[in-house]
Amino acid sequence: MDLFSPVSFGDLRLSNRIVMAPMTRMRSGVAGVPDALVAKYYAQRASVGLIITEGTFTSHESRSYLGSPGIVTDEQQEGWRGVSEAVHARGGLIVMQLMHGGRASHTSITGTDRIVAPSPIAIDGQARTPTGKMAYPIPHPLTRAELSAVRQEFVDAAGRAIKAGFDGVELHSANGYFLHQFLSPASNQRDDAYGGTPERRARFVIEVARAVSEEIGAGRVGIRISPMNDVLDLHETDLDDVTATYSRLIDGIEPLGLAYLSALHREPSGALVQTLRERFGGPFIANSGFGSITTRDEALALVEGAHADAVAVGRLVLSTPDLVERWKGSHPENQPNSETYYGPGSEGYTDYPLLSA
Repeated sequence: MDLFSPVSFGDLRLSNRIVMAPMTRMRSGVAGVPDALVAKYYAQRASVGLIITEGTFTSHESRSYLGSPGIVTDEQQEGWRGVSEAVHARGGLIVMQLMHGGRASHTSITGTDRIVAPSPIAIDGQARTPTGKMAYPIPHPLTRAELSAVRQEFVDAAGRAIKAGFDGVELHSANGYFLHQFLSPASNQRDDAYGGTPERRARFVIEVARAVSEEIGAGRVGIRISPMNDVLDLHETDLDDVTATYSRLIDGIEPLGLAYLSALHREPSGALVQTLRERFGGPFIANSGFGSITTRDEALALVEGAHADAVAVGRLVLSTPDLVERWKGSHPENQPNSETYYGPGSEGYTDYPLLSA
């Protein structure tokens, strides 16, 4: 396989195998509405095979960060339409990452009267709120009826994404957020049908994937996981439990025929990830860059070594809009500026230079 060759992921036809990883950028204001600046940012990077947007909240209660975009209101939907049209005008593909933060938030961010999660276990840490850092609150454990409502939130959000012109959606079941919180015994200590055993902890994520697939078609739905990624106080340290839990998850979604599985792991070619990939049996995106930047050589090795069908690249796509062109010609990349990752404005967002400049 060649990193620069086309590939099909379900209903998605990628022109190359470089994928823009989802990255929180906080440029959508208090109302969570993507504007022309956001559209420009994504359009600049349309030469990658597939763009996956930053995490997009599915309800006000699910929002984790001020400045992050939503797909809840008509105004947000129309804002995203401007983004999809700008990307398509440059020949790109774009899917929206649907993200529920769960316990990784604060009521001063959501504007609601509670934070929700599988179990009433707070993150041991502090949230960045409009008035400074504050301790994460003890979340409300959702009842089964409330879980049905959250599942419908994902379905409604996926429908809005398609109406906004997107090519598909990605379910964010990674990095310590809501769907991931169901998978880990550190955050899920329920004693009903959604907790306890690996099979039960995987159940809600499978139900969401099935419901969203029924709404927009499985060929337009991907899912992202990050097994053993210890973030947001979500500990997955027992390899046997992790293997059992994620195997049950993959077994549950495999019959759906999803567009792809994306896995964030420090060793994407290792036994755990490759076993899950084989179990999934469909297109697979590898992402190793949570702790370090994914390099050209690593991306080439993952694809050419048949460890992945595509590679998700984060910070170098952020800093180098024409990364595909540069990697094809072995040209140097722009170095990302971490001081401008988050916050308003174009600096460190749409002002990185192109090779042609």
